[in-house]
Amino acid sequence: MNKIVPVVLLVAAAGAAAAWYWGVPQRYGYLLPAPPTQEIYGNVDIRQVSLGFRVGGRLAAVAVEEGDAVKTGDVLARLDAGPYEIAVRAAEENVAALGATLDKLKAGARPSEIEQARAAYEEQVASLANAEQALSRAGQLRSQGTVAQSNLDAATATRDMASARVASAKAALALIEEGSRAEDIAGAEAQLRAAEAQLDSARTSLADTELKAPADGVILSRVSEPGAIVASSTNVLVLALTEPVWVRAYVSEADLGRVHPGLKVKVTSDGTTGAGYQGQVGFISPVAEFTPKSVETPDLRTDLVYRLRIIVDHPGKDLRQGMPVTVHLPPSASEAR
Repeated sequence: MNKIVPVVLLVAAAGAAAAWYWGVPQRYGYLLPAPPTQEIYGNVDIRQVSLGFRVGGRLAAVAVEEGDAVKTGDVLARLDAGPYEIAVRAAEENVAALGATLDKLKAGARPSEIEQARAAYEEQVASLANAEQALSRAGQLRSQGTVAQSNLDAATATRDMASARVASAKAALALIEEGSRAEDIAGAEAQLRAAEAQLDSARTSLADTELKAPADGVILSRVSEPGAIVASSTNVLVLALTEPVWVRAYVSEADLGRVHPGLKVKVTSDGTTGAGYQGQVGFISPVAEFTPKSVETPDLRTDLVYRLRIIVDHPGKDLRQGMPVTVHLPPSASEAR
């Protein structure tokens, strides 16, 4: 009996010490429990792109299958480029022709052409001198009564026509020596620029016969097959974007003060192994809404919540679009004290 009493006393003392250790320090602030980490719930955003050609034509090849991972710039599909190559060649020839016309206008007449115009002018001057001599002789003979008045009238008309041809040849020589008008050169330059724009458009259309991946992702759907005639903007493939990963989550109005843009958080899923993924709050909706049905929270579904966008810095392959995730918020300043 005497041996039992010390044991009982020892156990009671140990219990009292434990009670004091776990209760008194907490009560007086010597030892605080670990601050709770609040959890909010959401889903990985479904971000996908419907891919199609900007031009229409016959689908020549599709280089990917559903489930294939692609990188930015990868060629995913091609149209028959034949008609667009022909259009490019035609536009190139048109640019070349209009460029030659502009060069001709800027260069002006060749020296041989100027000499030809000058010779024609001198020829008309000689013809005028001959006509004037013939008119002078006819006038003398008419005064002597040797020729009829009609002969004098004919010589006068011949002189007048020769004078007019001299004036025309002189104007033609001056025009060819002056060169092209500035207005004609400006018009030719405008036509050339329009043709160059048409060539750029044709080359763009030719480049658009290749459908390239706009971002890294995974092919979700292969809508069209080779041989199909597709119009511009017709869906050919559907691409699911892999990066960046955005999480759509919701926080109640009472907890809105716990989050702010740039806040570091941890994201986990049911299948996450390890410590999860680091992310940060990138967007907080300024408008409240009712809790969506896809979000499970301990609060009533009729509570008003605010939508968050959380950007996951380095996502893993286990974060897939649409899957539910848990977002772990850090403790607030009051909880951390």
